[in-house]
Amino acid sequence: MYQTERQRIPIKFRHKEERVPESLFSLCLRYVAQNLDTLCTETPDGYTLHDGLALPSEICEPFIASYQSNGGEVFDRFAHLFVDVTKTNLRSVNISNASITDDGLEYLLCHDLYELTLTNCMNLTHKTYINIFKHAVNLRSLTIGPNVQITPFNKLQDSTLSLDDLPSRIYKKAPNLRHFVLRAIAESPFTSDNIFLGVMLDKLTQLRFLDLSYCLGVGNLHYLCKLTNLHTLILFDVPHLQNNEAIINICSLKSLVVLDISQTDTFPEQGTFKDENKILSLIVKCLPNLMSLDISGTNLAGKGTAEQSMNESLSGRKSDIPGLECRVDNPLEFLGLYHTQHNACRRHDIPAKIISGDANEEQIFNAAASCMDKPKLLQNILNDLYHLLRYDQCTQIDQALDIVLEALTRYVKEKLIQISGSATLFYIVKNKDRPLLLNDITVKRRIITTLLTGMDFHNYDETMMRNGCLTLCQLRIPQDVMFEFKRLVQMLLHIVSTSDHEGFVQRIGIYLLNSVACQVNNKQKNELGDAGAIKKMMAIIKDRLHRRVCDDVLEVAWSTMWNVTDEAPKNCKRFLDGNGMKYFLGCLTTFPDKNELMRNMMGLLGNVAEVSELRCRLMQGHFIKVFSDLLFSTQDGIEVSYNAAGVIAHLASDGQRSWIIKAPSRYKVLERMTKAIQNWNLDADRNINYRSFEPILQLAQVRHTPQCAHWAAWALANLTKVYPEKYCSIVIAEGGLKIMSELLEEHSQLQNNQPGVIHSLAQTVIDQCLMYMKNTIDEARSQ
Repeated sequence: MYQTERQRIPIKFRHKEERVPESLFSLCLRYVAQNLDTLCTETPDGYTLHDGLALPSEICEPFIASYQSNGGEVFDRFAHLFVDVTKTNLRSVNISNASITDDGLEYLLCHDLYELTLTNCMNLTHKTYINIFKHAVNLRSLTIGPNVQITPFNKLQDSTLSLDDLPSRIYKKAPNLRHFVLRAIAESPFTSDNIFLGVMLDKLTQLRFLDLSYCLGVGNLHYLCKLTNLHTLILFDVPHLQNNEAIINICSLKSLVVLDISQTDTFPEQGTFKDENKILSLIVKCLPNLMSLDISGTNLAGKGTAEQSMNESLSGRKSDIPGLECRVDNPLEFLGLYHTQHNACRRHDIPAKIISGDANEEQIFNAAASCMDKPKLLQNILNDLYHLLRYDQCTQIDQALDIVLEALTRYVKEKLIQISGSATLFYIVKNKDRPLLLNDITVKRRIITTLLTGMDFHNYDETMMRNGCLTLCQLRIPQDVMFEFKRLVQMLLHIVSTSDHEGFVQRIGIYLLNSVACQVNNKQKNELGDAGAIKKMMAIIKDRLHRRVCDDVLEVAWSTMWNVTDEAPKNCKRFLDGNGMKYFLGCLTTFPDKNELMRNMMGLLGNVAEVSELRCRLMQGHFIKVFSDLLFSTQDGIEVSYNAAGVIAHLASDGQRSWIIKAPSRYKVLERMTKAIQNWNLDADRNINYRSFEPILQLAQVRHTPQCAHWAAWALANLTKVYPEKYCSIVIAEGGLKIMSELLEEHSQLQNNQPGVIHSLAQTVIDQCLMYMKNTIDEARSQ
């Protein structure tokens, strides 16, 4: 039996290592990466280090990594920063998703690198391949990944090269090269065997690691036979390995310890071998040092029917994989069985210590760890992991998070991986163990940054946007996302303006945007306005008015503008400049009975009225009549009436001369406002949020129009009485007690009824604040 001996591949992705506070060095690197002018000057040729600066490899290499991870793209002008090898030093370079060309890369190659990795650099040509081997004296590891078409055959037909020229033209000595990854090269245009591979590998006999994943037209692999030192051979998704000659040539590599011949269903019948049991038996018998074998996606595990053993096992063990019978007493360290035919991973007696498959959580984790460089399989593995999490069958949430973050970080451009990974991430963040994960600020930030990066790249995919927004909803908004504030805002504004107007994505996007807007500071509110928040909200309102639809999206659009205009005069002006009053009157007329809508609109106009230089634009007869009519509205409790009175109070605070309209008259409007205030219940609960009372306290100091002070005193009395813990401290901090005391002195001398009301309200504010102060002192003493 082997089931009790199972092990798991350790998950050692960088996200696990990052679960500590960022070092000062990392923070500095990120700052410099985002502000290149601190380090260099931009010249006509590209970036150049400031005079007097020199950077060792210990800074250069992590700087390039930080630059890319923070959204920077490596292009020629950036690479020029490293052109002077006396001032910069590079040993290892990893470039991905970049627009760099042959000329730019040569700036880096001049450092005689020890390691070079290129992935998704589509502007490079065969010239780069030649340049690499011109500077290969120190090169130990070379990775030419997907979408890097630099091998000579990619340009052979369009150049003056001929087959006779290949050996002398493309080969330069690389005496120290041990690790070589060459992925997705095209078929030879001349023969069924890839001549380029043969020519190249014939000279690299010192190789220990060779990865030819996705390569086409590899032929019978006869050119591998000279690689007598080869330790690891990866042939993932290489077609036509069913060729018996190819298997025989692989079997000649007696030094092999790791062999990967796993497949996907890219080509018909790919991975289906004739005499599969004999082929697998041949492989393991001919490779005596083999300890890791991946046959995922093939039929090499057989049908599970044990065959008659030629040699009796010393231990009496059996193998449910017929071709591995000879390894029952010497089990493999690793065996890849993910998506093998006939569900091989679910069999009982498997001679391997670590197994990848989809039978259980352990096998899925192993599959993810072993297939991180195989995006075609990784997408399916993430789907398996998704189902484990969705049905609460995953016991190692921590490890699942590491796998998902690594997959999403590596494969930003792979839409299906981003969709599967973001859906899986939602259930990780939503999991009952989420406090253990989300208490770690580094982990939380990594989740948010990774998610936003994927959403940025696939911002027109509704499923990706939905997954991302749902995951963000599980976090504390906006506290958790403030470090990515600008990027989040741009993403949410994109969502609300481009998504289906009746769709779930727009709805959840606008809710998130409003959650951000209601809790940020004034600087960030102005940034929201600069990013187009007011314009985008009014576009939504215009659409709903045109279709005569009042839904939660319309209400939240007005709520978002209410929040964005709070103590933000610039945004208030944007509202008016964008025909905001036209949309206000349109919604008032079209949807007169919508309480939430009315409250949000009047709250917004209250913010506009607080801006002295904008009040003249509200001083129009039809606007004032609407505000006056709403004074006795009972919609949403007192909120609509309260906000209408607030608008009128601010307009009246500019004095008689500023009331430039004849009708309705100032006297009648103020008289109606006084009656409305007297009808309000001072103990009423409120659906409003203040962060400052400065505009209200300014109204309390208006002497020429007592009605302004009346509204202000009522507002403060109500809020300090109903919510003393929240609002008394604001009154005290902003000098409200002194202003209320002045009201007491002035109105105690007057005889008519109205000043008496103001006197009473001011006294209530003072009493509430004094009681709050006493309770605070008593609590402090008791501790």
